[in-house]
Amino acid sequence: MNLFTPAECAANYETAGANKARMPVGKLFLLAVLAGFFIAMGGAVTNTAVHTISNVGLARVVSGLLFPFGLAMVVLTGAELFTGNTLMVMSALARRTAMKGVLRNWVIVYLGNAAGAILTAAGCAFFGQLNYSGGQLAVFSMKLAAGKCALPFGNAVVLGIFCNLLVTTGVLLALSAKDVTGRVVGAYLPVAFFVICGFEHCVANLFYIPVGLFAKLVPQYAALAAEAGVDLSGLTWGSFLLKNLLPVTLGNLIGGTGMGCVFWWCHGRQKT
Repeated sequence: MNLFTPAECAANYETAGANKARMPVGKLFLLAVLAGFFIAMGGAVTNTAVHTISNVGLARVVSGLLFPFGLAMVVLTGAELFTGNTLMVMSALARRTAMKGVLRNWVIVYLGNAAGAILTAAGCAFFGQLNYSGGQLAVFSMKLAAGKCALPFGNAVVLGIFCNLLVTTGVLLALSAKDVTGRVVGAYLPVAFFVICGFEHCVANLFYIPVGLFAKLVPQYAALAAEAGVDLSGLTWGSFLLKNLLPVTLGNLIGGTGMGCVFWWCHGRQKT
């Protein structure tokens, strides 16, 4: 079979998670920066593709077709993504590593993902990538960022849970395949679902919201947003961190570790 069974996939991830927990800090951080860049590129391409599409359903479908290639690049290059690494709870449950190693990985990878995504956002905002359609891409980016900052806390948590249930499913499906095509398709479909549904991903939001915050600092873009009647009063670093990133990260943790626990309980527990 050109496919690992669920039990084999669980065993493979237990080993992979143990290796992730022992990875040197420098290597881990650089691979995390790379993953942050890949996910940010997914955000940049979706914003660019849909910023002039008025039909919401069509815009979501186009985003869903494009964004998942970011996770595919993460999987195929061995980059380190926080939301996928929430599955490392499987290694801890299997006693292949201690939770201290898992937490160490999560902290370093989260910081690296943030660095990669935010630097990409700055590059797009300050060096002309948002100039499409006479700057309307910048207006769209700011409006999207402001909308994410206005999410109620509870909504952001639940949308984050749904998101990472699907992202971790994509990781597991990708690791179930033994060839490149299978791995890409496995990662692609669940991520397409979360994007089309509008669920919340903390690493993606480390691009989507900072690119709006940085665009707000460019006088040309701020003037265009004012002309379009876009309210940017709620688009601040404080609202980003407390009203979006915190609850979305919490939801992603719940969803990802929950998926890891269920998958391990069903497919990995017996041999342990």
